[in-house]
Amino acid sequence: MVLSKVIGTIVSTQKNEHLQSHKILITQPIDLEGKLIGRDVLAIDTVDAGVGDTVLVNVEGSSARQILKDEKIPVHSVIVAVVDGLDVVE
Repeated sequence: MVLSKVIGTIVSTQKNEHLQSHKILITQPIDLEGKLIGRDVLAIDTVDAGVGDTVLVNVEGSSARQILKDEKIPVHSVIVAVVDGLDVVE
C-alpha cells in the first residue's frame, strides 16, 4: 500500500462496463511529511474519498480485483482507506 493524496477526479463519458459504478480518482504518493513524490496514480475509490484527502492506495492488480470482487475488472489500484491521522515514532 502507498500513502497518497487525492489531487483530482476523472470524468468520462465512456467506461469499461466493469467500471460503470465506480468513481476514479487521481492520487499522488506522498512522504511522511505530506510532500508529493512519485507519479500520479489513477485509483478506484471504495471509501468515498475526495480531493485533498490523504488515503492508502493498494497498487497491486490481483488484490485490487479481490477487493472489488470482480476478476474481470481492468484495475490496478484501489483506494482502501482515508487516513485521519499519522504518527511517526523514531
